[in-house]
Amino acid sequence: MLGHRTKTFAVEGHHYALLLVEDLEPATVTPYDVRLDGALVWPPDDGRPKPVVRTRDEERQVRLIFGSCRVGAPQPTSTAAPWPDEVARTGIDALWAYARFLQRDESEWPDALLLLGDQVYADDVSPGTIEFIRGRRDTRDPPGEQVADFEEYTRLYRETWSDPDLRWLLSTVPTAMVFDDHDVNDDWNISWDWVQEMRAQPWWDARITGAFMSYWIYQHLGNLSPPELAEEEMFELVKLDEDAGERLRSFARLCDRESAASRWAYYRDFGDSRLLVVDSRAARVLGDRRREMVDEEEWDWIVDHSVGAFDHVIIASTLPVFLPIGIHHLQAWNEALCTGCWGRLIAHLSEQLRRAVDLEHWAAFDRSFEQLCDWLATIARGTEGTRPPATILLLGGDVHCSSISEVDLGPAAHSRVHQLVCSPFRNPLSAKERRIVKATGSRTAARVFALFAKLAGVDLPSATWTPLREPTFENGLGEIVLACRTATATIRRSPREGEDPELLVADPPFTLGGESHDERLEAATTR
Repeated sequence: MLGHRTKTFAVEGHHYALLLVEDLEPATVTPYDVRLDGALVWPPDDGRPKPVVRTRDEERQVRLIFGSCRVGAPQPTSTAAPWPDEVARTGIDALWAYARFLQRDESEWPDALLLLGDQVYADDVSPGTIEFIRGRRDTRDPPGEQVADFEEYTRLYRETWSDPDLRWLLSTVPTAMVFDDHDVNDDWNISWDWVQEMRAQPWWDARITGAFMSYWIYQHLGNLSPPELAEEEMFELVKLDEDAGERLRSFARLCDRESAASRWAYYRDFGDSRLLVVDSRAARVLGDRRREMVDEEEWDWIVDHSVGAFDHVIIASTLPVFLPIGIHHLQAWNEALCTGCWGRLIAHLSEQLRRAVDLEHWAAFDRSFEQLCDWLATIARGTEGTRPPATILLLGGDVHCSSISEVDLGPAAHSRVHQLVCSPFRNPLSAKERRIVKATGSRTAARVFALFAKLAGVDLPSATWTPLREPTFENGLGEIVLACRTATATIRRSPREGEDPELLVADPPFTLGGESHDERLEAATTR
């Protein structure tokens, strides 16, 4: 590629390569192709724009696209034809529609695409992957028609990312990702009881090791900058092996058993703005006496890398931090009950409720929630003599609805703080599920669950937050545009039946924060 070459490395019969191209000029657009043993393998001659590498030149303006939760299904071929049953169930894939949109308008190409979890559904696979699974084993035995091991994960990833338009998008737009539960299993690491029960299942070891092996290859390696990649010892080792399957499998088992075995959090800079991606799944610490969203070592790394003179700090996690206040109180109350504050029977019933309705967000890790709020307040005040960022933006997915909220961290916070949640790309809630979400997020529910939480000894959250955009439940994706010290956000929904399937519908942009001309001039003079 562009005059550079590397050898593939092998993992259990599959071959991969990661090629570094480090001699591009800033602020350029460079077309490229990929050749394997001299033969052209990308791009195909299919009428789509040729893939390019776009480099930045320390611009203070950046456009980021984000979202989560995407299941595979056919796309409609026209606006006139009725949707197939599968499309009617799942709707239009917002990521596919966005790729089609970008092919028509290069001026809208973003600086990065953030995939915030559930890139694949190991526990709800597509018909094509089910057929592959049935050809390998008896699906009457657990885990049935779910992914069972690394080989089936390779099939799932290949099918998920092989749509021609999505392949084009991934080959043209820089991408960063992090896993959530369905990349592994629903409710992954929701509690220590859950972990113990899963580890007792005879099929679980192959499932969890396959999940970590495939995540390391298909998602994690591409998140690393060249300096970070140079420090990734496992990458250097697998390139030396004839087949790195056993080495990577041992590493995957260690990652499952010890949260500190590997750090999945990372950062990227866009001009004077910093993106920090937080792992809120594999880094969890679980136990009756210690329950944290992120282990101490990884948390210290995150805090250290948030220090600096930034225009904006973007903190991305698969899980929203600030839920509708009624749901927040419900999750905090449930956590207290699960620790046994109302007795063993109530603790057992509360654990069943926790799993049944996914009570596993930051609110269900109250100590970590307050730790995060304190950290945000520190950033918003400015650290080590640095000017605080104009905005702190928290990005999240997972909950299958989209919303924008403003967060109040107290009078000493100088930065504007907002949370933007956008989910799903493609996997909408059913009508019944939407009614439940609306009911638990209502004012009446907030009062009831706040009382229950108080009776269980749970303190009120130190921060307050206000929704600026009521939750909506359609497929979509989010966009944030940062220009100097101003920020705007736009939520785009996927088309409905009868609309152009390749055209996303945008809400009016929200202004998330900024400074006046005089303030920007003063800041520039100070710099």
